[in-house]
Amino acid sequence: MRLTRFVLVAALAPLVVFAQRKEVQEMQRDVLLMQDQVRTLQRTVDEKMSALTVLVQQSLDAANKANTAVALMERQLDDRLKGQEKSVAAPVAGLGAKVDALADEFRFVRETINELNSKMSKLNTQMADVSQTVATIQAPPAPPPGPGSAGGSSSATPPPGTTADSLYRAALQDKATSKYDLALQQFLDFLRWYDNTDLAPNAQFHIGDIYYAQGNYEKAIESFNTQLEKYPENANKNADALFMKGRSLMQLGRRSDAATEYRALIQKYPRTEPADKARAELKNMGLSATAPPATGRKKK
Repeated sequence: MRLTRFVLVAALAPLVVFAQRKEVQEMQRDVLLMQDQVRTLQRTVDEKMSALTVLVQQSLDAANKANTAVALMERQLDDRLKGQEKSVAAPVAGLGAKVDALADEFRFVRETINELNSKMSKLNTQMADVSQTVATIQAPPAPPPGPGSAGGSSSATPPPGTTADSLYRAALQDKATSKYDLALQQFLDFLRWYDNTDLAPNAQFHIGDIYYAQGNYEKAIESFNTQLEKYPENANKNADALFMKGRSLMQLGRRSDAATEYRALIQKYPRTEPADKARAELKNMGLSATAPPATGRKKK
């Protein structure tokens, strides 16, 4: 039995060895095939990586070129802007110089006109004085006032020797020394006798200013209104009258009416000193220099 088994094993051994060898060969072939596939795959990856590297490098080069182009454009734009600024600055400076020169010429013309107006005013005053002197010479002298007469003159003509200039100067002097009652009567006399002179609006303003100094704000407002209505073309004193009217209204507690007068002054005479004072007053009141929009309330 043992011999039989040995013979059988000896007979089958070559077959087993052959089968194992064939299996090993197949495994070796598979390994070689896999190695070949791996090499192929590695080569493909290397080729694609090389192509990708080339593309990335090209992109970097393009980005660098774009940055260089943008920097160049910015530099060129800055150079052009600076050139244009230089080319425009000179004409603008020249224009500014011309405007300043024109402003100086206009200021000179305005001062000349003011001087001519002043001379014309003096001439009108002198003419009124001459006319008044002639009238005084032609008229009989007025009788002296009685002992019980009130202070101030009620005559239709000034006393002999009284001129518009002397009366106006005396009234200003008395006002400056706080002799308000005497100055008030003198300004009233001036308006009674010399209402047709250029100093009449000034006298009317001083009357309102004296009432304000005396605390008689109602009379001050009435006097300023008289000036604004009677002498509408006298911008010099009307601006002062509007400002003092606003201050008088503030003293009476009429805040809204005062603001209205201040705004009217700013709108009508914006470049005057009283307008600057009115802006300051409105600022202190917490109000704007422009009128508020209409609220749309129905009128009763």
